[in-house]
Amino acid sequence: MIIKNVALETVCGITSVLPRNEKMEVAFAGKSNVGKSSLINALMNRKSLARTSAQPGKTQTINFYNINDELYLVDLPGYGYAKVSQAAKDQWGKLIERYLHGSEQLKAVFLLIDIRHEPSANDKMMYDWILYNGYEPIIIATKMDKIKRSQIQKHIKMVKNGLDVKPGTAVIPFSAETKQGREEIWEVIEQKIKPECASGVSDSEN
Repeated sequence: MIIKNVALETVCGITSVLPRNEKMEVAFAGKSNVGKSSLINALMNRKSLARTSAQPGKTQTINFYNINDELYLVDLPGYGYAKVSQAAKDQWGKLIERYLHGSEQLKAVFLLIDIRHEPSANDKMMYDWILYNGYEPIIIATKMDKIKRSQIQKHIKMVKNGLDVKPGTAVIPFSAETKQGREEIWEVIEQKIKPECASGVSDSEN
């Protein structure tokens, strides 16, 4: 997909009415500080449209990014941040569940896991929860530049085993620093949204 125009179109908090979009959606879930905003910026060829922060728990809303007026990249609230109250965690969970149940245009859910570590209990819970809601998540193993290249396959296996993924589940290693994995993620997105929206992946900006 040649990225021509991107915009943060809709921001939904816990009391918001979720939009009834006519364009297709792909959503991104992951624990706090796993690199979700950095990934979305890389996919959009933008440096800071999705706000990144060293402070976990920054994304507390569902953010809809309009890509070329063709589809939405949907950034879901991060989970597992210890300093957030249980009440707030419950509200975010209900917001995510309301979106997963209510969206008529959601075509795929990506789950981001830090490739350096074994998936946490929260990661496993989110993976199972996405399955329960009727989607088979595609796994993106972030921060691959933080480990040696020779260790990547070992760590992918660790991620798969830790989540107990369904056979055939895709695991895409990704680096926000080098953008490695970006093309593969776009290829998966295009496969999920075809035949409604078919086009070639391209870097129009760097």
